[in-house]
Amino acid sequence: MRDLGAGFGHLVKGQRWVAQHGKQYGFGLLPGLITLVLYAGALISLALWGDDLVTWATPFADTWPSPWLGLFRGFLTAVLFALALLLAVLTFTAVTLLVGQPFYESLSETVDRDVSPDGTAPRSDLPLHRELWISARDSLRILVRAALWGVLLFALGFLPFVGQTVVPVIGFFVTGFFLTEELTAVALQRRGVELRRRLTLLRSRKLLVWGFGTPLGLAFLVPFVAVFLMPGAVAGATLLARDLLGEESAEDADTAENADDAENANASGNANVSGTGQITRP
Repeated sequence: MRDLGAGFGHLVKGQRWVAQHGKQYGFGLLPGLITLVLYAGALISLALWGDDLVTWATPFADTWPSPWLGLFRGFLTAVLFALALLLAVLTFTAVTLLVGQPFYESLSETVDRDVSPDGTAPRSDLPLHRELWISARDSLRILVRAALWGVLLFALGFLPFVGQTVVPVIGFFVTGFFLTEELTAVALQRRGVELRRRLTLLRSRKLLVWGFGTPLGLAFLVPFVAVFLMPGAVAGATLLARDLLGEESAEDADTAENADDAENANASGNANVSGTGQITRP
């Protein structure tokens, strides 16, 4: 259970880090805002012209009598908008990371340098277009996996009682896992860790992953919150990636040094007591 708290701790530390580095936070907001504008424009367009699209796609229903024609096309329009909204929620993080690849790479690298004991950070030797291609390819693979889980959970949702209680909880944990994968990919890809190994690392520390990704996924359900939490989420995911790889941080080094100092002080104190506290027998 310690990993569960550690994962949440990385999330909190990431948000705290960007709060203390206003410039990095400002740059980190730009990709989310750009993606939000694009998605909002697409959804507004769909809301305005979705019925025209449905009418064009269902010419066979033109001769249906009223009210069946209106009910049928109205239902399809509502379903189309609901699916578009669901797709927007599922893909927002991946698209934001893709749009903001240079921004988040810089932010993640700055976090690495800040917490590293020697002040250095791993750097990728790949050109930007290659990194974008790898990021898009891996995001698509993760999206397919998430979609398969979504179909399975949707089907299980029809089970009595279990579908209304257990399945939603499982869904939140699944969302948290894949969300964490997307976010840690920024730091891990820079270290040359490929998707298969990333998934292996995440599966080996599921509690750590769930502690980070599940509360973040719940927060992302609130409209517009994802935009403002993304910079801190990337920073926290960088800390989590370092934890997964066993990389030492400056905080760990300071803790170890303080522990050594305390141990040396105790040893010195014990030596002084043994040297001066002799008992003289009469």
